[in-house]
Amino acid sequence: MTEQHGGTDGPERHLPPRPPAPPSSYSGSAQPGSAQPGSAQPGTGQPSAEPGTGPTYGATYGSSPYGPPADGSEGTAFQAPAGTGQEHPGRAKKFGAGALVTGMVLAGLLGGGVAVGANSLMDGDSNGAGQTGQSETVVVNNKDSVNAVTAAAVKASPSVVTIEVAASGSTGTGSGIILDNEGHILTNTHVVTLGGTAADPTVEVQTSDGRVLQATVVGTDPVSDLAVIKVDATDLTPAALGDSEKLNVGDTVIAIGAPLGLAGTVTDGIVSTLNRTISVQSSAAPESDSDSSQVPEDDGNGFRFAPPDGSSQDQSSGESSIFLNVLQTDAAINHGNSGGALVNTSGEVIGVNVAIASAASGSAGEESGSIGVGFAIPITYAQRIADEIIDNGSASHGYLGVSVKPATASNSSSTFTVGADVADVVSGSPGAKAGLKKGDVVTSVNGMPVTDAQSLTAAIRMQPAGGKVTIDYTRDGMAASTDVTLGDSAEQ
Repeated sequence: MTEQHGGTDGPERHLPPRPPAPPSSYSGSAQPGSAQPGSAQPGTGQPSAEPGTGPTYGATYGSSPYGPPADGSEGTAFQAPAGTGQEHPGRAKKFGAGALVTGMVLAGLLGGGVAVGANSLMDGDSNGAGQTGQSETVVVNNKDSVNAVTAAAVKASPSVVTIEVAASGSTGTGSGIILDNEGHILTNTHVVTLGGTAADPTVEVQTSDGRVLQATVVGTDPVSDLAVIKVDATDLTPAALGDSEKLNVGDTVIAIGAPLGLAGTVTDGIVSTLNRTISVQSSAAPESDSDSSQVPEDDGNGFRFAPPDGSSQDQSSGESSIFLNVLQTDAAINHGNSGGALVNTSGEVIGVNVAIASAASGSAGEESGSIGVGFAIPITYAQRIADEIIDNGSASHGYLGVSVKPATASNSSSTFTVGADVADVVSGSPGAKAGLKKGDVVTSVNGMPVTDAQSLTAAIRMQPAGGKVTIDYTRDGMAASTDVTLGDSAEQ
């Protein structure tokens, strides 16, 4: 139809058709043409949910996102009560790629079966995160724009705790990962010993829902810098453990912990490299044995633990170095992140944050924060250590019985190394029984590349006492391999 303006003698103007009336299920109070801010408008491409066809997104204006709505009705952190699906006034509802991603992400959370908020969203459980508070540290304001990092953080954060350690007037804050319903929590040795300075500390744990619990130290393992503590609680959320051996360089990872004491902090990045070996001096480390490098202990790379008290560690005061095979990531890791979780986009723990690369110290003597080079202990290794500590109070490590030094390319004066040069073999040791000789250059252990002396030590220490490994090496320029049954480093 047409409408005439300015009288019958004036020009005829055609107006666009009137918008259709909203469907009967439309929950907004605005009448056609009133354009109430924040309400879904007809003709915008945003469909209105039919009753009973799916979850309602958004929360009642004025209600707490992690508790009951202000009007006293029932609701959860991720689902508004029935009939209160309108959004905050003045906030336009977005629709597009974010909404499509949301469906996929939430489906992934349900598959894991751990995310309280996601379960509440899909099945309307009123006893979800809104009452337990287990997702309080991960705030999700916009349900239409949930990405993979948010989803992983929601799933994993209830399994990450903040640890406070006190001894002899010193205190520090670190992080930990809940392992089981019995109260066992995985963290770093340097966290529960305040960098090796506390032998009998007082340890407290704060969970993601705010509870503060006393903890006891089950055992420490200075060689791997891993430790297990225990709290008296059974209603915890154990972490979902992934498989660090299936990681690829470039995979997205998320670090969760309490850097600088800021509990529930989430940072993300990628796996920068795999099978990186770092040398870190530790006052708790055992004295050097025959499976060690003959190069200076401090290689000058500045790899350091992130002390829970945030102070700078004087590496020269360390009794010895430990060599760790780690994952390298550019996800921000700072003091206090140690012992926390490095998780994949499925919310599975794939590493235990342990150390950072530091730039020059500041004028006050404190090290700089994250420079984009952080390290985590692979969870497959950490899980073995944790299981042994829980079962036996300590963990075992393999022993080969060789002394090694860096091997450089033939006729090269470069500092680049190509393997671990066997300098000596202990008579009767596992290495000697396997046929290794002085001058052999070890290039891999169980397929893990060995590029220098330190990486051989780290690879052997990752194995349990009595473990069997295949060692690849070269002798007089010819490639060879041998199978070795390792001894126990603690008996040497």
